[in-house]
Formats: sequence, structure tokens, C-alpha cells
Amino acid sequence: MEITINAIHFDATEKLQDFIQKKVLKLEKSYEDIKKVEVKLTVVKPATALNKQVAISTSLAGTPVYVEKICDTFEEAVDLAIDAMKVKMAKIKEKIRNH
Repeated sequence: MEITINAIHFDATEKLQDFIQKKVLKLEKSYEDIKKVEVKLTVVKPATALNKQVAISTSLAGTPVYVEKICDTFEEAVDLAIDAMKVKMAKIKEKIRNH
């Protein structure tokens, strides 16, 4: 699986990138055929709380899947986004299985 991490207007630390890699790799347990995952990190309005935005996008069986979360920390946002992605993947997997 190819994982692309884009930090918009800042440099993501090695620790944060490793954390994201580890979390995204867990998605393979939910769905084996993931080819590419793109993670976009953005700081929204730097002076406010809840300003770390994480957007994760991929494609499953030709269906685009996109999740976006905003939290106090990137780690928290990644955790929530991965959980939401797993729920969406389960729904897509169920649809495929029912057809």
C-alpha cells in the first residue's frame, strides 16, 4: 500500500509521520485491496483550539472514500479519521458482498 502524507504550510515531524503510517497500515486489516492512501494535514486558523485538520482519502473497488476530522492534535484527528474510515469501508464491503 502506498501512503502519501501531505503537510500543508508546515513540516510534519518524523514522529507524527510514523504515527500516521502505523495507523493507516491498520486499514489493511479491514480491507486488503487498498492500493493508495492520501493523508492531508492542515492547520486551520492557527490561533484557535480545534485547529488540526486531517483528511484521508482512498479508493475501494472504484469507490472513492474520503474522511475529514478536526481536533486539538493531529494524533487525535488521525485516530478519529481512521475509525470513521473503517466504518465507511465496512459499509462498502457490505454493499459489495450483497451484490
